[in-house]
Amino acid sequence: MPRIVTDELRENALHYHRSPKPGKLEIKATKPLFNQRDLALAYTPGVASACLEIHDKPEEAFSLTSRGNMVAVITNGTAVLGLGNIGPLASKPVMEGKAVLFKKFADIDVFDLELDANDPENFINVVAALEPTFGGINLEDIKAPECFVIEDELKSRMNIPVFHDDQHGTAIIVAAAIVNGMEIAGKKLSDIKIVTSGAGAAALACLNLLVGMGAKPENIWISDIDGVAYEGRDGINQWMAPYAKKTEARTLGDIIEGADVFLGLSAGGVLKPDMVKRMGEKPLIMALANPNPEIHPEEARKARPDAMICTGRSDFPNQVNNVLCFPYIFRGALDCGATAINEEMKIAATLAIAALAHEPTSETAAQAYEGGVSSFGADSLIPNPFDQRLILRIAPAVAKAAMETGVAARPIEDFEAYNERLTRFVFRSGMIMRPVFAAARKNLKRIIYAEGEDERVLRAAAMAIADGWATPILIGRPDVIERRAAEFGLSIKAGEDVEVINPSSDPRYHDYINTLVEIAGRKGVPLNAARTLVRTNSTVIAALAVKRGDADAMICGLEGRFYNHLDHIKRIIGLGPRTQDFATISGCILDRGTYFFADTYGNVERSVEHMAQLTRRVAGIVKRFGITPKVALLANSSFGSAESDSIQLMRDTASLLHEQGTDFEFDGEMHGNTALNQDLRQRLFPGSTLKGAANVFIFPNSDAANLAYQLVMELGSGTPIGPILVGAAATAHVMVPAATTRSVVNVSAVAAVEVQARIDHANALSAAGN
Repeated sequence: MPRIVTDELRENALHYHRSPKPGKLEIKATKPLFNQRDLALAYTPGVASACLEIHDKPEEAFSLTSRGNMVAVITNGTAVLGLGNIGPLASKPVMEGKAVLFKKFADIDVFDLELDANDPENFINVVAALEPTFGGINLEDIKAPECFVIEDELKSRMNIPVFHDDQHGTAIIVAAAIVNGMEIAGKKLSDIKIVTSGAGAAALACLNLLVGMGAKPENIWISDIDGVAYEGRDGINQWMAPYAKKTEARTLGDIIEGADVFLGLSAGGVLKPDMVKRMGEKPLIMALANPNPEIHPEEARKARPDAMICTGRSDFPNQVNNVLCFPYIFRGALDCGATAINEEMKIAATLAIAALAHEPTSETAAQAYEGGVSSFGADSLIPNPFDQRLILRIAPAVAKAAMETGVAARPIEDFEAYNERLTRFVFRSGMIMRPVFAAARKNLKRIIYAEGEDERVLRAAAMAIADGWATPILIGRPDVIERRAAEFGLSIKAGEDVEVINPSSDPRYHDYINTLVEIAGRKGVPLNAARTLVRTNSTVIAALAVKRGDADAMICGLEGRFYNHLDHIKRIIGLGPRTQDFATISGCILDRGTYFFADTYGNVERSVEHMAQLTRRVAGIVKRFGITPKVALLANSSFGSAESDSIQLMRDTASLLHEQGTDFEFDGEMHGNTALNQDLRQRLFPGSTLKGAANVFIFPNSDAANLAYQLVMELGSGTPIGPILVGAAATAHVMVPAATTRSVVNVSAVAAVEVQARIDHANALSAAGN
């Protein structure tokens, strides 16, 4: 080692370059570079220490570089989607899209490579030479039969995972669906007849995996563009040969009789209704051709009402989508240092996916989905691609299989800790709102927007209509709404696509006046004032619409002062039972996690009892996001280290909550850094009832909460959730003028789910009373 690298510099340099241990999902190719010391560690002379360490111990490359979290997505563009051989350059958008999925769903860094190499030998040589750079290879969109040769040769030459997703990703999802479908049908893999339309790479990979799981080759029949695969037929290659039959059958119709499974990876319309009628009892039809399946699901269902049906399309149940598995298979393989993705790992992924479809939703997830998740059955054979639990089930299963079969170079020692790290990844991503939108779609609610002419509202309304998670009602002038919508490129027709309340001409004008006078006539709103308010104040109109049942929830506050809007809601909708005053929760989605702050806008002095009540309500709302709340009661003190009125308030609140008991973790009073740092918290107070980092922060007053929230949002480039209003007698939320379209969308979805939660709560109370 060069003498210029001292022992101290060497240790500092290795520490600088070393990534977190495998599975932490925080491996980055970037490091701090703020001063001369950082430069000396990142590059010369310190970088020499990392180089020499890898030279002596090649396995250290996975911890001293980004290699352990880097996958290459590689193609030659010879079989791109349904577009065929369009070449490497034209395939690049697909490869970049694949890279996005890897990063979004599994936090894997990807470099896409489009090779101008149609000759398999050239392609193999180029890819094999890249092994020092990557932790895994994802082959993509390579035509058959060359793809078989390429993958087999690369697997034999390389000591990292090589995975052709078009083959094996499809096979894993298909096999999971078949496992569950046959369970419902009461059949065994070893007994079923499988008829396949198509003999490409994906179809053959599906059959090979099924055979590995127990299906018998003699029960598997193939038909392709040239007809049935029979012994002696021209064009039967070595990969089709195991399934070629000694038979006189020549067409799909000749072999479909009594089939338990139809596997279609071919062309639209090849499976006819009369063929479906001749299949076995409770058949599974996998019509996976895109965009037109081998048979339309409605046709199949009409021909056989007992059939289970999967397609490759997102607009029907049981979508076979490779994103269900490939990010998570690589996640598990990388985290244990797998040198290959073998059959046992693929089977482990298959069984994990199949098992997840059976799982009852956890309490937290059930609250997030509001009970809208389909239970296991004919229309739910495989999980939804956005199921947040996929990574939590597949990655550990794959890693364990790799370890059991001896291909894990860096075995995971603590799977409990590994699962915890995976869980933290799920909830630090922007996917946090997905379960809320899923719940909103199950029970459409009418959301009225006070500022219906605002661009942010128009965009949010357009998204609600297009994505089907709410029925928007806009307050405003219809001609202005349509004109502005057109300016923004939105297709919104007042009275057709969306209901509009025009303050100057709505026929309910007098009814709204009477309601307002009835509610607020003794609160400083006489008849003349009511007439003016119902013509000119959109927040008043929105609140009256909710009060009268013309809307389920309201959103306002994009213009004007926050507390003016709050006053109208308080006067018209009122406070909920046992509520001292309104409070607000503001959420912030950061790279490191999702956090909630309260009370950010309430501006109310609270008693100990009401602070405890607020804490419970905030924890309940956080659960709707599918997040387990970990609550910290914050103050300028940690467990008695200082004294003041606000400190005493939070200390007494913690005591009351401990005395009453809760169904969530909490503790206090404590400083902000103590809330986020368990090691520090344990040193200060080993008996703390809060484990891990807090994700919900209750402040002694709104000034502290709002300042902390705004600073975190700006410093962390956060995505906002809220503000979410707590304490109203009906669902109402007040935005702030700085809110973005995304803020409006998120709060709207939260409002829709809140309405249903209120209904469910009322029904539960009614049932208990009976």
